[in-house]
Amino acid sequence: MNFFERLALRSPEIIIQQNIPLKKFTTLRVGGPADCFAEPASEEALEVLLDAARECQIPVLLMGNGSNLLVKDGGFRGLVIRLGKAFSAIEPTEKGLFAQAGALMSALSRAAADAAFTGLEFAQGIPGTVGGGVYMNAGAYGGEMSQVVESVRVLRDGKTEILSGTDMDFGYRHSKAMDEGMLVLGATFHLEKGDPNAIEAAMQDFAARRKEKQPLEYPSAGSFFKRPQGHFAGALIEQSGLKGFSVGGAQVSEKHAGFLINTGDATASDFLALMEKVQETVWRNFQVALQPEVRIVGDEK
Repeated sequence: MNFFERLALRSPEIIIQQNIPLKKFTTLRVGGPADCFAEPASEEALEVLLDAARECQIPVLLMGNGSNLLVKDGGFRGLVIRLGKAFSAIEPTEKGLFAQAGALMSALSRAAADAAFTGLEFAQGIPGTVGGGVYMNAGAYGGEMSQVVESVRVLRDGKTEILSGTDMDFGYRHSKAMDEGMLVLGATFHLEKGDPNAIEAAMQDFAARRKEKQPLEYPSAGSFFKRPQGHFAGALIEQSGLKGFSVGGAQVSEKHAGFLINTGDATASDFLALMEKVQETVWRNFQVALQPEVRIVGDEK
């Protein structure tokens, strides 16, 4: 019994699309087609998809807003599952908020502010989802997910579990979910009550700083490289004279050298070639190895 037959038997309402270009679903606006693409309407549907893929030995890529993802031009040979609106609920808890994996980080930050909770102001401009934010311990302006995550609901080896924030082994742009291939379904955030005016002021300040310093008018994946110990990636790239350097439609932003942007017609190959150029130049000049923060998946064309 093949993958489609298993799905038809177990859950015929699940819709599978084929050969869907993933560039439509990534903030870099690059990426080839997925063999199969699905947006499940419930956790039950998600589990059916994962079970069928596992039984048929089909690779799976789970994605949210595609904000930290570079899909190669050949696309993804397997099943891409996108957690969208059906996984975007944000609900109050006794001491904070619970958010499903597909909820946008900006929406979570807004919900916290509306309830006069402080601690999530840093997330107001992060373009990713809660699932991705927890998975990679996203952060900005001195804040990160590890500081506010109380517990995480995950799917591990086909079973749903609740892990504490401590159990997640959070580090810089890292969590246990990365190490063990866990799927983040949602998270509970422990937050403190704060002054609504101060919360709004902080969010407006962060938004103004982003607008001033980041190339928000172009498709990008945010900071393309991790911060090397003792340095700032953007500063090293700028000091290497690479601001504005391009490969095809991929360019080192002239506004912030830590951002690699799509000027309109970039391919994933352009970004990969630009990444290698930046890494080689920074290493030659400073003997500092830059590691991509962006997750790179898929096949070459």
